[in-house]
Amino acid sequence: MNPYNLKAIREAFPTIPLIIDAGIGKPSHAVLAMELGYDGILLNSAVALAQDPVAMARAFALAVEAGRIGYEAGAMQEREFASPSTPTVGTPFWHQGK
Repeated sequence: MNPYNLKAIREAFPTIPLIIDAGIGKPSHAVLAMELGYDGILLNSAVALAQDPVAMARAFALAVEAGRIGYEAGAMQEREFASPSTPTVGTPFWHQGK
């Protein structure tokens, strides 16, 4: 799975429903595809060849749902560097001094 190619395809065809049909091996792959704006995932081998296919199918169902909800919610803009969102200046730390 190449997320850069998937993103380029989605951007080139923003209104056409797009389904991923290959390259999905783990639920995390499905989340990423759905977060990129894809409309669905077709699965076979990832579920059929799992040690517990029923549990793997459930994991994929939850992953697809989570990815779609995340896409629809509109994730924050990615940043090059992390920045703390909780101020620490002037804030007491209970663990200091022990």
